[in-house]
Amino acid sequence: MKQKSAPIAKAAPSRLQRELSAGILELIRAEKLAPGTRLAEVALAERLQVSRTPVRAALKLLAGRRLIRVGASRGYFVTDTAPPAPKTPGKPAPADTDRLFVAIARDRRSGRLPVDVSERDLMQRYGASRPVVQRVLAKLAEVAAVQRKPGHGWRFQPIIADAKARAESYRYRILIEPAALLEPGFQLDPVWAAEMRRRHQDATRRTWNETASIAFFEMNAAFHEGLAAASGNRFLLVAVQQQNRLRSFANYDWTFGYERVLVNCREHLAILDRLEAGEREAAAALMRSHLEGASRVKRVTDEAANGRRTNNGK
Repeated sequence: MKQKSAPIAKAAPSRLQRELSAGILELIRAEKLAPGTRLAEVALAERLQVSRTPVRAALKLLAGRRLIRVGASRGYFVTDTAPPAPKTPGKPAPADTDRLFVAIARDRRSGRLPVDVSERDLMQRYGASRPVVQRVLAKLAEVAAVQRKPGHGWRFQPIIADAKARAESYRYRILIEPAALLEPGFQLDPVWAAEMRRRHQDATRRTWNETASIAFFEMNAAFHEGLAAASGNRFLLVAVQQQNRLRSFANYDWTFGYERVLVNCREHLAILDRLEAGEREAAAALMRSHLEGASRVKRVTDEAANGRRTNNGK
């Protein structure tokens, strides 16, 4: 008599899937994402510093546990009920790492944090645990904001730290970024454009808080780098990537308010509209206007800050 084969046991979630699932739930709680908000794989992968594949697996795991829901056609969305708080401590929550990230960006930009630091220095200065500090340093290393020193410690890389350098940076970007849209080899990836549009639309609906500046800058940087990549000119892409690295700390510590976030998103979406319509010259003009407007905002902010320092006798 033929014996029935034993059913194949369902594989248990990996440790990475469990950690990412907890991280996604924490992001939903920390940013107070409204029910129905789309949980985009690309954005989550950037926030959690992993590739899209494990994020997709974590989303599937959460959906299977009914902690998030699957869309009618595809994709994952926040449910109508708040996710439960974690019962046991695990991997550092994104909210913890994001708060430390912003604090380091603020202190580095103001010069209060030295160029050379160690993990212990940061733990003592900010009262943070080693796993949180290590996670933040790893994230900073990914965007080339810090570099591990031979033997021991970390070194912060050069940043755009003064008004003159910021003005020069914007003039440089005004020269190259509109030109990138007019390159003969320019080709917009429709999948990238659709994902970027979704991320910008989500940003305009998201509750703003201090640590939201991190996701906002990463989206902003991805937009400008993506258009430079679409130009087909590798040298333009490298130039834009370098500018994003140099200006990262000034933007991770966002000081321009949520209204400026909305303006930025609307202007990015208008550029996408023109590119998708095949109107590259109009898109280039909008890009130039966008960068000139951002430069004016930075200049006014710098002048106000300089006035405060003068009045305080500094």
